[in-house]
Amino acid sequence: MAPGALLDLLWLASPALPVGGFSYSEALEAAVEAGLVTNEEQASAWLLDQLNLSLARADLAVVAAAHAAWLAGDEGRVRALNDWVLLTRESSELRQQAEQMGRSMLEWLRNQPEGADDPRLAQLASLKPPTWPVAWALGAARGGAALEPSLVAHAFGWAENLVQAALKAVPLGQSAGQRILAALARDIPAAVAHALRLDDDHRQAFTPMLAILSARHETQYSRLFRS
Repeated sequence: MAPGALLDLLWLASPALPVGGFSYSEALEAAVEAGLVTNEEQASAWLLDQLNLSLARADLAVVAAAHAAWLAGDEGRVRALNDWVLLTRESSELRQQAEQMGRSMLEWLRNQPEGADDPRLAQLASLKPPTWPVAWALGAARGGAALEPSLVAHAFGWAENLVQAALKAVPLGQSAGQRILAALARDIPAAVAHALRLDDDHRQAFTPMLAILSARHETQYSRLFRS
């Protein structure tokens, strides 16, 4: 990739991107409350399972398909992928996260210097609501990022946010967080390769324990995160 495209991709993957990713734990906080995640080893195992059983089989595969659809100008395909994300979020909190971050990504893209002249932003806005993986894929495609690096960046951005959630919720120290992030980084290339092999018939969203804990989190007495 050209240096400019690489910089745009790093920007999209940054936890500092103003889309609110830092405010979600994706049920990790509920797992801590339930006593399922109480130390570094359990936090690492939890997030590695989530990477390989959830992100790789669902959102990364959607990002891959949406990236191609945005480049091809296939509005119908984009809409179908967005609908799939909405239909397969297994709890109210997880759906709200996908919607809120998708809307925030749309606003961020609109505020970029080239935003006003890109007709694809009107297509994204028409989805009502746009979802996070579909909106993020447009950001990557528009910046000229290649497909595989885009998925790696998306996965690493997710990992950084979830590790920070683990540091606060378990809680853990910074060194433990870096060890967990290193373990996730080692697994991300294989997770991306798996996502790239999935077609529509094999993409899936089935994480029952995650869904149950996410639903419990909605009424959890004390919490730091929105999911």
